[in-house]
Amino acid sequence: MAKKSTSDFIDIKALLKTYLSKWYLFAISVFVCVACAALFVIIRKQDYAVRANVLITQQKDAIAEAMGGLSDLLGSDAYVEDEIFIISSHSVYRDVAKTLRLNVEHYVKNGIKGYEFIYQDYPVDIIVSPAVLDTLSYNIDFTIKVHDDNTADIKAEMLEDTEIEVKNVTLPYLMETPLGSYTVAGTPSCPVDQGFKSKIYLMGYDAAAEALDLAVHNEIASKRSNVITLCIETPTPKYGEAILNEIMAQYNARGIAQKNMQGELTGTFLDERLAILANDLSQSEMQIQQYKQEHGIIDVGVEAKYQTEKRGRLEEAYLEAQTQAEMLRLTSQFLADTANRFSLVPLNVENEGLQEAISNYNGALMRRVELSHTASPDNIEIVRLERRIDQMRHNLYQSTARATEQADVAVAEIRAEMGNNNSRMGDIPREEREFYDLRRQQSVKSQLYYFLLRRNEENALLLANAIPKGQIIDEAYTMSEPLGMSKKLILLFALVLGLCIPPALIYIRKLINNRFETRADVERITDVPILGEMCVDRSGRSMVVSSDDTTSTTELFRLMRSNLLFILTAPNDKVVLMTSSSSGEGKSFISINLAASLALLGKKVLLVGMDIRNPQLSNYLGIAPRYGLTQYLSSADIQLDQLVTTDISGIKGLDVIVAGPVPPNPAEMLLSEKVDTMFRTLRDRYDYIIVDTAPIGLVSDTFTLDRISDAAIYVCRANYTSLGDLALVNEIYEKRRLKKLSIVVNGTAAKKTYGYGKKKKG
Repeated sequence: MAKKSTSDFIDIKALLKTYLSKWYLFAISVFVCVACAALFVIIRKQDYAVRANVLITQQKDAIAEAMGGLSDLLGSDAYVEDEIFIISSHSVYRDVAKTLRLNVEHYVKNGIKGYEFIYQDYPVDIIVSPAVLDTLSYNIDFTIKVHDDNTADIKAEMLEDTEIEVKNVTLPYLMETPLGSYTVAGTPSCPVDQGFKSKIYLMGYDAAAEALDLAVHNEIASKRSNVITLCIETPTPKYGEAILNEIMAQYNARGIAQKNMQGELTGTFLDERLAILANDLSQSEMQIQQYKQEHGIIDVGVEAKYQTEKRGRLEEAYLEAQTQAEMLRLTSQFLADTANRFSLVPLNVENEGLQEAISNYNGALMRRVELSHTASPDNIEIVRLERRIDQMRHNLYQSTARATEQADVAVAEIRAEMGNNNSRMGDIPREEREFYDLRRQQSVKSQLYYFLLRRNEENALLLANAIPKGQIIDEAYTMSEPLGMSKKLILLFALVLGLCIPPALIYIRKLINNRFETRADVERITDVPILGEMCVDRSGRSMVVSSDDTTSTTELFRLMRSNLLFILTAPNDKVVLMTSSSSGEGKSFISINLAASLALLGKKVLLVGMDIRNPQLSNYLGIAPRYGLTQYLSSADIQLDQLVTTDISGIKGLDVIVAGPVPPNPAEMLLSEKVDTMFRTLRDRYDYIIVDTAPIGLVSDTFTLDRISDAAIYVCRANYTSLGDLALVNEIYEKRRLKKLSIVVNGTAAKKTYGYGKKKKG
């Protein structure tokens, strides 16, 4: 079915003629828009994009490479995904806010531009103890007005409704507040004998860090790039540059401090071991000296030369095996000590498998150190990582213990072979054997001592040359062009807007006043059948239908009733939905009197108020039942019979169910299965059911109830309902969204017909 056009109500030629006759509106509109745009350009604070680029290095430095396996203890590869989290962490931003005093924002009033943000050279400042700022959890707003005589009015606002104000005080002035003491003082930039007005916003370091987190944006340049780009948009470029530079400085300082902490721990461990070995080595040398003094060393003959050379080879193998066993034993003791649970394993071993295991273990420890800077100890990632570290430490301890046992076996085998060699050297004096034993012990301790001493020097060299992970590619710089629209583009846009506003206003004004006046107007623009019309009733009563009434209003309702009965042709057609586009169109008035008209036929009629968002039925009828529909739908204790109010306004057979209190979930309530069950029961009890529903132009409740209805009536009102609302009804009719939809035209002029128009006198 084709939709009827509404072009009959819009005369395009007349509209264009109206535009031309209102040329002065165009002139005024253009002047006002351009003037407003010019004022906006003057007072606008343009934002600039400030950027900085930092490269996250992933390669080990040359010193760490030279240290071999021990370098794993002092640094690890940097991963950009983790580093971008660290560089934007709350702790870094808090340090930046504390260093740059970002928790104090200064604004000075500048004529029509209002309050302008001042980064440096502000006239007044707030002096407060750092301990107060560390614990300050509320923002404090200071308004300072300095007079020409250098006195000042100060107002501090805090804790929502708390306000402290002093007048005509001399700066510096100490202001006592519930949140601490604050000194308002002038700065070297404060003008003398010249009044001004300033606002200072004071917040804690944590709040400043949160604000900084919202202002600064971090991103990776590309998926394969190790460069992090920092960006901030601000009307004060120097302010943005200082922030980004300080963020990179704090990030690098944290990286260096972390590396130094690792080196210091390693240095402490090496110093302790060196002290122990130095004492042992001194005792071994003292024993050799005493032995030489007490015993003479016998020179072996030619016959012992071969055995001596063989013993030299065995001693070399024994020395190497003993050294490796000792290093494994030291590592095992270190792992067994619970005090070193999260300490880096500082020693290197020759076993490749253990070297890889120690490297992985140290890497996990370093990961825990990095996470502990940005997360609490009970963070699930830290807890999971600590469990993994404990398991790795346990496995490493067992592997080291097994390797130590194997090394001890090797040492024992070499020692046994040396014993066989010694037995074959029967001519070599006992003193010489004892002397070699002492030299062997001294040699093992000496080599181990020099090994650790070399590692200690390498660690000190690494501490002296600590390089941060973040290599600054570009310090903070400001883009040359400001953000947003240019001045010329703004003025051009204002000119176009000035030309568009008058036609739009004229057209909108015509659309607003576009209302139908007669039933014929409705018939021209809609295909929906007209069930009837209702003239303006000035009686002031909600119920105008009665058995002895012959006024035109009552007769129109009787005619409407007859037409409705022609629509409800099926035996079970009983439920009729009453709706409109919006409130005020007479939907409830039509519902009440149409139901009364049906009851006058001797039928049993029920009027149900289902406009549960704005229930008015009980007000119109002047009744106040104990229970309403919403109470019944939301409670299992209320019975259906408790809702019904019978014989309304003395009309026998007319019952009413009111909507009840407005529920918090009206849409879900109307979709409940209980609604369907209720109407199945009511169909068995009543001949007709008139349902007063919500307007279709506001909510979708009426479409929800279409499932329980047999027909729908749309009520429109002359000089009230717009043509757009009727177009919506036409669309609903075409798409069959409501069953057997028809229209009642309300509020038309009264029509006098023969024999009607006067109330019958009894």
